[in-house]
Amino acid sequence: MLDTQVCIVGAGPGGAATALKLSYLGIPCVLIDKSSFPRDKVCGDAISGKVTTLLNRLDPEIMHRFRALPAQIGVWGIRFIAPSRRELRLPFAADYSQTDAPPPGYVARRLDFDDFLIQEVKRRDNIQFFDNTAIEGFERTEEHWIVRDKSGAFVVRTPLLIVANGAHSAFSRKIAGHEKDPKHHAGAVRAYFKGVRNTDEDNFIELHFLKQLVPGYFWIFPLPDGYVNVGLGMRSDIVSKKRLNLRKKLLEVIESHPPFRERFQDAELVGEIVGYGLPLGSKKRLLSGDGFMLVGDAAHLIDPLTGEGIGNAFYSGFIAAEQAQLCLEQHNFSASFLQAYDVRVQRVLGAEMQLSYRLQRLMAYPVLVDAVTAIISGNKRALDMLSQMYHDLEVRRSLAKPWFWLKMFWTGK
Repeated sequence: MLDTQVCIVGAGPGGAATALKLSYLGIPCVLIDKSSFPRDKVCGDAISGKVTTLLNRLDPEIMHRFRALPAQIGVWGIRFIAPSRRELRLPFAADYSQTDAPPPGYVARRLDFDDFLIQEVKRRDNIQFFDNTAIEGFERTEEHWIVRDKSGAFVVRTPLLIVANGAHSAFSRKIAGHEKDPKHHAGAVRAYFKGVRNTDEDNFIELHFLKQLVPGYFWIFPLPDGYVNVGLGMRSDIVSKKRLNLRKKLLEVIESHPPFRERFQDAELVGEIVGYGLPLGSKKRLLSGDGFMLVGDAAHLIDPLTGEGIGNAFYSGFIAAEQAQLCLEQHNFSASFLQAYDVRVQRVLGAEMQLSYRLQRLMAYPVLVDAVTAIISGNKRALDMLSQMYHDLEVRRSLAKPWFWLKMFWTGK
Protein backbone atom coordinates (compact mmCIF):
# COMPACT_ATOMS: atom_id res chain seq x y z
CA MET A 1 0.00 0.00 0.00
CA LEU A 2 1.23 3.44 -0.97
CA ASP A 3 0.59 6.27 1.50
CA THR A 4 0.42 9.87 0.30
CA GLN A 5 -0.81 13.21 1.60
CA VAL A 6 -2.81 13.87 -1.58
CA CYS A 7 -3.93 11.44 -4.28
CA ILE A 8 -5.15 12.74 -7.65
CA VAL A 9 -7.10 10.41 -9.94
CA GLY A 10 -6.97 11.63 -13.54
CA ALA A 11 -3.98 13.26 -15.25
CA GLY A 12 -5.69 15.41 -17.86
CA PRO A 13 -5.33 19.20 -17.64
CA GLY A 14 -7.24 19.45 -14.34
CA GLY A 15 -5.33 16.68 -12.59
CA ALA A 16 -1.95 17.71 -14.00
CA ALA A 17 -2.58 21.35 -13.05
CA THR A 18 -3.47 20.30 -9.50
CA ALA A 19 -0.33 18.19 -9.20
CA LEU A 20 1.90 20.95 -10.55
CA LYS A 21 0.43 23.55 -8.20
CA LEU A 22 0.84 21.20 -5.23
CA SER A 23 4.43 20.55 -6.26
CA TYR A 24 5.27 24.25 -6.36
CA LEU A 25 3.63 24.61 -2.93
CA GLY A 26 6.04 21.96 -1.67
CA ILE A 27 3.34 19.31 -1.17
CA PRO A 28 4.07 15.79 -2.48
CA CYS A 29 1.29 13.91 -4.21
CA VAL A 30 0.42 10.81 -6.20
CA LEU A 31 -1.05 11.32 -9.68
CA ILE A 32 -2.76 8.38 -11.40
CA ASP A 33 -4.23 7.94 -14.89
CA LYS A 34 -5.75 4.96 -16.68
CA SER A 35 -4.02 5.82 -19.98
CA SER A 36 -0.45 5.77 -21.18
CA PHE A 37 0.75 9.11 -22.53
CA PRO A 38 0.76 10.47 -25.14
CA ARG A 39 -2.91 9.67 -25.66
CA ASP A 40 -5.64 11.43 -27.59
CA LYS A 41 -8.60 13.17 -25.95
CA VAL A 42 -11.60 14.32 -27.95
CA CYS A 43 -11.78 18.10 -27.62
CA GLY A 44 -11.94 21.35 -29.55
CA ASP A 45 -8.22 21.77 -28.69
CA ALA A 46 -8.52 25.49 -27.84
CA ILE A 47 -6.31 26.72 -24.99
CA SER A 48 -7.54 30.01 -23.59
CA GLY A 49 -5.77 32.85 -21.84
CA LYS A 50 -6.89 31.36 -18.52
CA VAL A 51 -4.44 28.51 -19.01
CA THR A 52 -1.53 30.62 -20.17
CA THR A 53 -2.05 33.13 -17.36
CA LEU A 54 -2.08 30.46 -14.65
CA LEU A 55 0.91 28.58 -16.05
CA ASN A 56 2.88 31.80 -16.35
CA ARG A 57 2.08 32.70 -12.74
CA LEU A 58 3.17 29.24 -11.62
CA ASP A 59 6.46 29.28 -13.54
CA PRO A 60 7.24 31.44 -16.60
CA GLU A 61 9.66 28.75 -17.78
CA ILE A 62 6.73 26.39 -18.35
CA MET A 63 5.21 28.87 -20.78
CA HIS A 64 8.59 29.37 -22.49
CA ARG A 65 8.78 25.63 -23.08
CA PHE A 66 5.17 25.50 -24.31
CA ARG A 67 5.65 28.35 -26.78
CA ALA A 68 8.69 26.54 -28.18
CA LEU A 69 6.56 23.51 -29.08
CA PRO A 70 6.00 23.11 -32.83
CA ALA A 71 2.69 21.39 -32.02
CA GLN A 72 0.88 24.61 -31.02
CA ILE A 73 -0.36 27.62 -32.95
CA GLY A 74 -1.12 31.07 -31.55
CA VAL A 75 -4.65 32.46 -31.76
CA TRP A 76 -5.38 36.19 -31.92
CA GLY A 77 -9.16 36.38 -32.07
CA ILE A 78 -12.55 34.99 -33.03
CA ARG A 79 -14.65 35.14 -36.18
CA PHE A 80 -18.30 35.06 -35.12
CA ILE A 81 -20.64 34.20 -38.02
CA ALA A 82 -24.36 34.69 -37.35
CA PRO A 83 -27.14 32.55 -38.92
CA SER A 84 -27.56 35.29 -41.58
CA ARG A 85 -23.85 34.74 -42.45
CA ARG A 86 -23.01 38.27 -41.31
CA GLU A 87 -19.58 38.13 -39.68
CA LEU A 88 -18.10 39.84 -36.66
CA ARG A 89 -14.32 39.78 -36.47
CA LEU A 90 -13.30 40.06 -32.83
CA PRO A 91 -9.57 40.36 -32.08
CA PHE A 92 -8.45 39.62 -28.52
CA ALA A 93 -6.28 42.75 -28.68
CA ALA A 94 -6.89 45.86 -30.79
CA ASP A 95 -3.23 46.20 -31.81
CA TYR A 96 -2.45 42.49 -32.18
CA SER A 97 -0.73 42.94 -35.58
CA GLN A 98 1.73 45.50 -34.21
CA THR A 99 2.72 43.76 -31.01
CA ASP A 100 5.62 41.47 -30.18
CA ALA A 101 3.73 40.05 -27.19
CA PRO A 102 2.91 36.34 -27.24
CA PRO A 103 -0.57 35.32 -28.40
CA PRO A 104 -3.30 35.38 -25.73
CA GLY A 105 -4.57 31.95 -26.78
CA TYR A 106 -3.46 28.81 -28.58
CA VAL A 107 -4.74 25.71 -30.31
CA ALA A 108 -2.92 22.41 -29.82
CA ARG A 109 -4.10 18.84 -30.16
CA ARG A 110 -4.89 17.33 -26.78
CA LEU A 111 -2.55 14.50 -27.74
CA ASP A 112 0.28 17.04 -27.65
CA PHE A 113 -0.90 19.45 -24.94
CA ASP A 114 -1.72 16.80 -22.36
CA ASP A 115 1.58 15.07 -23.02
CA PHE A 116 3.36 18.40 -22.56
CA LEU A 117 1.73 18.73 -19.13
CA ILE A 118 2.79 15.18 -18.23
CA GLN A 119 6.37 16.00 -19.18
CA GLU A 120 6.16 18.98 -16.82
CA VAL A 121 4.82 16.65 -14.12
CA LYS A 122 7.80 14.34 -14.65
CA ARG A 123 10.17 17.24 -14.05
CA ARG A 124 8.93 17.50 -10.46
CA ASP A 125 10.57 15.21 -7.92
CA ASN A 126 7.68 15.38 -5.45
CA ILE A 127 5.02 14.07 -7.87
CA GLN A 128 4.73 10.29 -8.14
CA PHE A 129 3.05 9.62 -11.48
CA PHE A 130 1.45 6.29 -12.37
CA ASP A 131 -0.01 5.90 -15.86
CA ASN A 132 -1.73 2.88 -17.39
CA THR A 133 -3.40 2.38 -14.01
CA ALA A 134 -7.21 2.34 -13.99
CA ILE A 135 -8.68 3.05 -10.56
CA GLU A 136 -11.96 1.19 -10.12
CA GLY A 137 -12.33 0.95 -6.35
CA PHE A 138 -12.94 3.80 -3.88
CA GLU A 139 -13.36 2.99 -0.20
CA ARG A 140 -13.91 5.50 2.58
CA THR A 141 -12.53 4.64 6.02
CA GLU A 142 -12.77 6.80 9.12
CA GLU A 143 -9.75 8.93 8.19
CA HIS A 144 -8.70 7.94 4.68
CA TRP A 145 -9.70 7.12 1.16
CA ILE A 146 -8.42 3.79 -0.18
CA VAL A 147 -8.21 3.59 -3.99
CA ARG A 148 -7.48 0.38 -5.90
CA ASP A 149 -7.00 -0.72 -9.45
CA LYS A 150 -9.07 -3.58 -10.85
CA SER A 151 -6.56 -6.25 -9.87
CA GLY A 152 -6.24 -4.96 -6.32
CA ALA A 153 -2.45 -5.03 -6.64
CA PHE A 154 -2.16 -1.24 -6.76
CA VAL A 155 -3.50 0.41 -3.59
CA VAL A 156 -3.15 4.01 -2.39
CA ARG A 157 -4.21 5.40 1.00
CA THR A 158 -4.71 9.13 1.41
CA PRO A 159 -6.52 11.58 3.71
CA LEU A 160 -7.37 13.76 0.70
CA LEU A 161 -8.61 12.51 -2.67
CA ILE A 162 -8.84 14.82 -5.68
CA VAL A 163 -10.95 13.41 -8.50
CA ALA A 164 -10.11 14.76 -11.95
CA ASN A 165 -10.95 11.81 -14.17
CA GLY A 166 -13.15 13.57 -16.66
CA ALA A 167 -16.67 13.84 -17.96
CA HIS A 168 -17.48 10.16 -17.43
CA SER A 169 -16.19 9.96 -13.87
CA ALA A 170 -17.84 7.07 -12.02
CA PHE A 171 -16.85 8.68 -8.72
CA SER A 172 -18.57 11.93 -9.70
CA ARG A 173 -21.72 10.08 -10.68
CA LYS A 174 -21.99 7.32 -8.07
CA ILE A 175 -20.37 8.86 -4.99
CA ALA A 176 -20.71 12.63 -5.46
CA GLY A 177 -24.19 12.21 -6.97
CA HIS A 178 -23.68 14.16 -10.20
CA GLU A 179 -26.27 12.58 -12.42
CA LYS A 180 -26.42 13.71 -16.04
CA ASP A 181 -28.95 16.48 -16.67
CA PRO A 182 -29.54 16.89 -20.44
CA LYS A 183 -30.39 20.59 -20.02
CA HIS A 184 -26.96 21.13 -18.51
CA HIS A 185 -24.99 18.80 -20.75
CA ALA A 186 -23.89 18.99 -24.37
CA GLY A 187 -22.95 16.52 -27.04
CA ALA A 188 -20.20 17.30 -29.53
CA VAL A 189 -18.27 15.72 -32.38
CA ARG A 190 -14.80 16.54 -33.63
CA ALA A 191 -12.79 15.75 -36.74
CA TYR A 192 -9.38 16.69 -38.13
CA PHE A 193 -9.09 17.88 -41.72
CA LYS A 194 -6.17 18.96 -43.86
CA GLY A 195 -6.38 21.24 -46.87
CA VAL A 196 -9.41 23.33 -45.86
CA ARG A 197 -9.46 26.52 -47.95
CA ASN A 198 -9.57 30.13 -46.73
CA THR A 199 -8.47 29.61 -43.17
CA ASP A 200 -7.77 32.87 -41.37
CA GLU A 201 -4.34 34.38 -42.03
CA ASP A 202 -4.14 35.62 -38.42
CA ASN A 203 -5.31 32.29 -36.99
CA PHE A 204 -8.66 33.52 -35.70
CA ILE A 205 -10.88 30.66 -34.58
CA GLU A 206 -14.25 30.42 -36.35
CA LEU A 207 -17.62 30.00 -34.62
CA HIS A 208 -20.52 29.51 -37.04
CA PHE A 209 -24.02 29.79 -35.55
CA LEU A 210 -26.19 27.99 -38.08
CA LYS A 211 -30.00 28.02 -37.86
CA GLN A 212 -30.27 24.27 -37.46
CA LEU A 213 -27.62 24.20 -34.71
CA VAL A 214 -28.45 27.12 -32.40
CA PRO A 215 -27.91 27.39 -29.49
CA GLY A 216 -24.98 25.17 -30.51
CA TYR A 217 -22.39 26.02 -33.13
CA PHE A 218 -20.06 24.70 -35.81
CA TRP A 219 -16.37 25.49 -35.37
CA ILE A 220 -13.15 25.56 -37.36
CA PHE A 221 -9.98 25.94 -35.28
CA PRO A 222 -6.54 26.25 -36.93
CA LEU A 223 -3.72 23.84 -36.16
CA PRO A 224 -0.07 23.68 -37.30
CA ASP A 225 0.95 22.25 -40.68
CA GLY A 226 -2.30 23.06 -42.47
CA TYR A 227 -4.58 21.00 -40.24
CA VAL A 228 -7.82 22.22 -38.66
CA ASN A 229 -10.02 20.97 -35.85
CA VAL A 230 -13.62 20.92 -37.09
CA GLY A 231 -16.65 20.13 -35.01
CA LEU A 232 -20.06 21.00 -33.71
CA GLY A 233 -21.75 20.92 -30.35
CA MET A 234 -25.31 21.20 -29.08
CA ARG A 235 -27.12 20.85 -25.77
CA SER A 236 -28.05 17.22 -25.13
CA ASP A 237 -31.76 17.83 -24.52
CA ILE A 238 -32.02 19.55 -27.90
CA VAL A 239 -30.09 16.72 -29.61
CA SER A 240 -32.61 14.24 -28.15
CA LYS A 241 -35.63 16.39 -28.98
CA LYS A 242 -34.54 16.78 -32.62
CA ARG A 243 -33.29 13.18 -32.80
CA LEU A 244 -30.01 14.30 -34.30
CA ASN A 245 -27.03 12.20 -35.25
CA LEU A 246 -24.23 14.71 -34.72
CA ARG A 247 -21.71 12.86 -36.88
CA LYS A 248 -24.14 12.90 -39.81
CA LYS A 249 -25.01 16.52 -39.06
CA LEU A 250 -21.34 17.51 -39.20
CA LEU A 251 -20.93 15.95 -42.66
CA GLU A 252 -24.23 17.48 -43.78
CA VAL A 253 -23.03 20.96 -42.80
CA ILE A 254 -19.73 20.48 -44.64
CA GLU A 255 -21.28 18.95 -47.76
CA SER A 256 -24.51 20.96 -48.17
CA HIS A 257 -23.78 24.52 -47.05
CA PRO A 258 -22.26 26.52 -49.96
CA PRO A 259 -19.60 28.35 -47.86
CA PHE A 260 -18.32 25.08 -46.43
CA ARG A 261 -18.83 22.92 -49.51
CA GLU A 262 -16.39 25.10 -51.41
CA ARG A 263 -13.87 25.36 -48.57
CA PHE A 264 -13.84 21.60 -47.94
CA GLN A 265 -13.94 20.59 -51.62
CA ASP A 266 -10.36 19.32 -51.68
CA ALA A 267 -9.95 18.75 -47.94
CA GLU A 268 -8.94 15.41 -46.51
CA LEU A 269 -10.55 13.91 -43.42
CA VAL A 270 -7.71 12.63 -41.25
CA GLY A 271 -8.89 9.89 -38.92
CA GLU A 272 -12.49 9.47 -37.80
CA ILE A 273 -15.27 11.74 -36.62
CA VAL A 274 -15.47 11.14 -32.88
CA GLY A 275 -17.99 12.22 -30.27
CA TYR A 276 -17.82 13.24 -26.64
CA GLY A 277 -19.97 14.62 -23.82
CA LEU A 278 -19.64 17.99 -22.11
CA PRO A 279 -20.96 18.28 -18.54
CA LEU A 280 -21.79 21.98 -18.38
CA GLY A 281 -21.33 24.28 -15.40
CA SER A 282 -24.72 25.93 -15.78
CA LYS A 283 -26.15 24.03 -12.80
CA LYS A 284 -24.73 24.51 -9.32
CA ARG A 285 -23.46 21.24 -7.87
CA LEU A 286 -21.62 19.97 -4.81
CA LEU A 287 -17.89 19.93 -5.61
CA SER A 288 -16.51 18.38 -2.44
CA GLY A 289 -17.31 16.02 0.42
CA ASP A 290 -15.72 14.12 3.23
CA GLY A 291 -12.05 13.96 2.24
CA PHE A 292 -12.51 14.68 -1.48
CA MET A 293 -12.72 17.44 -4.08
CA LEU A 294 -13.84 17.28 -7.72
CA VAL A 295 -11.84 19.11 -10.41
CA GLY A 296 -12.49 20.02 -14.05
CA ASP A 297 -14.93 18.00 -16.12
CA ALA A 298 -15.55 15.62 -13.21
CA ALA A 299 -16.93 18.68 -11.37
CA HIS A 300 -19.12 19.70 -14.35
CA LEU A 301 -17.23 22.95 -14.94
CA ILE A 302 -17.40 23.35 -18.73
CA ASP A 303 -18.48 26.80 -19.90
CA PRO A 304 -22.10 26.60 -21.19
CA LEU A 305 -21.55 29.15 -23.97
CA THR A 306 -18.06 28.50 -25.34
CA GLY A 307 -17.68 24.84 -24.38
CA GLU A 308 -14.29 25.65 -22.84
CA GLY A 309 -13.20 23.09 -20.27
CA ILE A 310 -9.40 23.32 -20.06
CA GLY A 311 -9.25 26.80 -18.54
CA ASN A 312 -11.85 26.03 -15.89
CA ALA A 313 -10.12 22.72 -15.13
CA PHE A 314 -6.92 24.66 -14.49
CA TYR A 315 -8.66 27.17 -12.24
CA SER A 316 -10.37 24.46 -10.19
CA GLY A 317 -7.12 22.47 -9.98
CA PHE A 318 -5.16 25.43 -8.64
CA ILE A 319 -7.91 26.22 -6.13
CA ALA A 320 -8.04 22.56 -5.04
CA ALA A 321 -4.27 22.55 -4.47
CA GLU A 322 -4.46 25.67 -2.31
CA GLN A 323 -7.36 24.18 -0.34
CA ALA A 324 -5.32 20.99 0.10
CA GLN A 325 -2.54 23.08 1.63
CA LEU A 326 -5.00 24.47 4.19
CA CYS A 327 -6.33 20.97 4.94
CA LEU A 328 -2.85 19.64 5.60
CA GLU A 329 -1.86 22.63 7.73
CA GLN A 330 -4.92 22.24 9.95
CA HIS A 331 -5.23 18.43 9.69
CA ASN A 332 -8.85 18.89 8.73
CA PHE A 333 -10.32 16.98 5.78
CA SER A 334 -13.97 17.15 6.79
CA ALA A 335 -16.78 17.93 4.37
CA SER A 336 -17.56 21.14 6.24
CA PHE A 337 -13.96 22.37 6.00
CA LEU A 338 -13.75 21.46 2.32
CA GLN A 339 -16.83 23.56 1.62
CA ALA A 340 -14.39 26.46 1.33
CA TYR A 341 -13.32 24.91 -1.99
CA ASP A 342 -16.89 25.04 -3.32
CA VAL A 343 -17.25 28.63 -2.18
CA ARG A 344 -14.07 29.75 -3.89
CA VAL A 345 -14.79 27.93 -7.16
CA GLN A 346 -18.25 29.49 -7.15
CA ARG A 347 -16.75 32.92 -6.52
CA VAL A 348 -14.18 32.56 -9.32
CA LEU A 349 -16.25 30.70 -11.92
CA GLY A 350 -19.90 30.67 -10.81
CA ALA A 351 -20.97 34.10 -12.05
CA GLU A 352 -19.20 33.50 -15.36
CA MET A 353 -21.02 30.17 -15.79
CA GLN A 354 -24.42 31.69 -15.14
CA LEU A 355 -23.75 34.53 -17.56
CA SER A 356 -22.66 32.04 -20.21
CA TYR A 357 -25.82 30.03 -19.61
CA ARG A 358 -28.03 33.09 -20.07
CA LEU A 359 -26.18 34.03 -23.26
CA GLN A 360 -26.43 30.42 -24.47
CA ARG A 361 -30.21 30.53 -24.10
CA LEU A 362 -30.38 33.83 -25.99
CA MET A 363 -28.51 32.16 -28.86
CA ALA A 364 -31.51 29.85 -29.37
CA TYR A 365 -33.28 32.64 -31.28
CA PRO A 366 -31.64 33.06 -34.73
CA VAL A 367 -33.69 36.14 -35.64
CA LEU A 368 -32.53 37.89 -32.48
CA VAL A 369 -28.92 36.84 -33.07
CA ASP A 370 -29.07 38.15 -36.65
CA ALA A 371 -30.58 41.46 -35.59
CA VAL A 372 -28.04 42.04 -32.84
CA THR A 373 -25.18 41.05 -35.15
CA ALA A 374 -26.33 43.52 -37.81
CA ILE A 375 -26.44 46.34 -35.27
CA ILE A 376 -23.11 45.47 -33.66
CA SER A 377 -21.25 45.26 -36.97
CA GLY A 378 -21.55 49.03 -37.37
CA ASN A 379 -20.87 49.96 -33.76
CA LYS A 380 -17.18 50.23 -32.88
CA ARG A 381 -17.76 50.36 -29.14
CA ALA A 382 -19.91 47.22 -29.24
CA LEU A 383 -17.23 45.42 -31.27
CA ASP A 384 -14.58 46.46 -28.74
CA MET A 385 -16.76 45.19 -25.88
CA LEU A 386 -17.33 41.85 -27.56
CA SER A 387 -13.60 41.51 -28.18
CA GLN A 388 -13.09 41.77 -24.43
CA MET A 389 -15.92 39.36 -23.58
CA TYR A 390 -13.86 36.20 -23.59
CA HIS A 391 -11.32 37.42 -21.04
CA ASP A 392 -13.18 40.07 -19.00
CA LEU A 393 -16.00 38.94 -16.73
CA GLU A 394 -17.21 42.48 -16.04
CA VAL A 395 -17.74 43.00 -19.76
CA ARG A 396 -19.71 39.77 -19.97
CA ARG A 397 -21.86 40.92 -17.07
CA SER A 398 -22.68 44.10 -19.00
CA LEU A 399 -23.45 42.21 -22.20
CA ALA A 400 -26.01 40.07 -20.37
CA LYS A 401 -28.08 43.10 -19.31
CA PRO A 402 -30.76 44.41 -21.71
CA TRP A 403 -30.34 48.01 -20.51
CA PHE A 404 -26.70 47.96 -21.64
CA TRP A 405 -27.72 47.32 -25.25
CA LEU A 406 -30.57 49.84 -25.10
CA LYS A 407 -28.21 52.52 -23.88
CA MET A 408 -25.56 51.67 -26.44
CA PHE A 409 -27.81 51.57 -29.48
CA TRP A 410 -30.17 54.40 -28.58
CA THR A 411 -27.58 56.85 -27.30
CA GLY A 412 -24.42 55.57 -29.01
CA LYS A 413 -22.60 55.58 -25.65
